[in-house]
Amino acid sequence: MATSIQLRQLVKAYGDMEVIHNIDLDIDPGEFTVFVGPSGCGKSTLLRMIAGLEPISGGDLVIDGQRMNDVPAARRGIAMVFQSYALYPHMNVYQNLAFGLETAKAPKAEIQQRVQRAADILQIVPLLQRKPKQLSGGQRQRVAIGRAIVREPKIFLFDEPLSNLDAELRVQMRVEIAKLHNDLGNTMIYVTHDQVEAMTMADKIVVLRLGVIEQAGAPLELYNNPKNLFVAGFIGSPKMNFLTATADGSGISVAGNALALPRSAAGTATLGARPEHITLQPGTGIKLADVRVDLVENLGGQTVVYATTANGQPVNIVLEGQRPVELGSTVTAYIDPARVHLFNADGNAL
Repeated sequence: MATSIQLRQLVKAYGDMEVIHNIDLDIDPGEFTVFVGPSGCGKSTLLRMIAGLEPISGGDLVIDGQRMNDVPAARRGIAMVFQSYALYPHMNVYQNLAFGLETAKAPKAEIQQRVQRAADILQIVPLLQRKPKQLSGGQRQRVAIGRAIVREPKIFLFDEPLSNLDAELRVQMRVEIAKLHNDLGNTMIYVTHDQVEAMTMADKIVVLRLGVIEQAGAPLELYNNPKNLFVAGFIGSPKMNFLTATADGSGISVAGNALALPRSAAGTATLGARPEHITLQPGTGIKLADVRVDLVENLGGQTVVYATTANGQPVNIVLEGQRPVELGSTVTAYIDPARVHLFNADGNAL
């Protein structure tokens, strides 16, 4: 049976300095929740509070209906995978996996069964007799995850577990962690600053900034309907374009070009347009602006155009396939009006 987690007005303070501010969050049983945000936003601190590694200054942590604020970490039914692998160098893989169970004086037959199961799930059976120094970074991370699996926890916590891996291994390991979640069905919380990891792995993304939840929801909900400029700029790769727009209540103009939009705003607003939603093909939407092409990146499957409007605002455009775009030329950018995002002077979505 998967486990539910509720955070109710959760606060963390170091003396007079409050770093987590009245967090309210529900994590459903079996959900893969990702905490994402820039460095210093409080995501790892919040994870450590759930794990019992940081005392809670205020509010309630509830796991399966039980208040856990004062319950020791070892009794919370949680296993945590850290950024560092923290493997014992003098032990082989089997011994690293078994050590925690041996310390808890589990029966030998049970230890063998649990270790074998974890090794089978992570496909590391051929590595069981190797020492950590004989393993690649990805293999060491599998062992670290296996050490959590053998404990058979109710909840898995991951604190930036892939940040020490190269780009190719990061892609491979995030697929494997997602498969692990599908296979085990446990509730999992994953911390990262990489929004691509968040988008590809999460059932729910929680975007944090300065100890506050800016928005929480399904990945595509945050991508399609960001609540403010911060979420809009953080979710999505490449980053959303933000253009200063002049609005008079009846229409909006960008770089001197009036846009026919179904909604408007008074005063100065910010118009958001994702690079992948902008085209250079007439008839594919309304005219966004005439732009000068500053740089073209031909990636094979995509063509990335870096351009500038007449009044100096940068516009990045991602085109599918291989497109001939001349450097230094002036081209017209178009966008489907339904894909335009508008934000008021306070940065909130309209």
